[in-house]
Amino acid sequence: MSQQDMPRQTTSNPTFKVDMTWKKWKAMISDLDKPEEGPQYIVSFPWNMLPKSESMIVKRASDEEVVGTGKLQMVSINAYYNLHGQKGSLLAQKRWQTVYTHRSLNFSDTDTPVTMTWTSDYGFKTWDFVCVDENQNPVARFSANQWAVSKVGKIEFDGPKAHDQAAQEEIFVIGLTLFYTMILRTTNIFNFFGAIFARPGHKQHLEPEPESLKVANEETSQRAVHS
Repeated sequence: MSQQDMPRQTTSNPTFKVDMTWKKWKAMISDLDKPEEGPQYIVSFPWNMLPKSESMIVKRASDEEVVGTGKLQMVSINAYYNLHGQKGSLLAQKRWQTVYTHRSLNFSDTDTPVTMTWTSDYGFKTWDFVCVDENQNPVARFSANQWAVSKVGKIEFDGPKAHDQAAQEEIFVIGLTLFYTMILRTTNIFNFFGAIFARPGHKQHLEPEPESLKVANEETSQRAVHS
């Protein structure tokens, strides 16, 4: 059997690579096990990064649907995101350590959102961001290459939701928002002062709205418009 005829080895867990194209100022998210399919998601970075503007936009490559957006803060060490129309917050729990939390419905088995926690492990070459669920079980790891120009890193999923598209898209949006938040914190003096005056963990999360309640609210709004 020739090498071309041999079956390609697949990773045990779903793993995606993140590559940066500086010419187009975009990042491409591709499935490592399906390189022939090309980018699955495209991350763009608007030049107009004003305080009220989005800092990052994630779209599906197949239909250009916006999956979510991330918003970085020039002073505050917290960050905000929008996932499929639902606003959320990524809140710092420590001043000088990477410990962030967000609330998730995609990783919950009920209509009540659960708290997801992000931490990081900083090495000479890589900067690993790990997300765990409410039971401290790892669900995703974003291994970023600090010195790479184009190959930003890879995102590996684990646990029962590893193959769930909605859960994956949540990690793409929030994981990249956290990554660029930490890049900004390490290069921006204003975030240094923001950390000094921060009150980690005191600010309330923006709660994601259950799908059933979201649908009910949309139907109520439509009836109000036509009445």
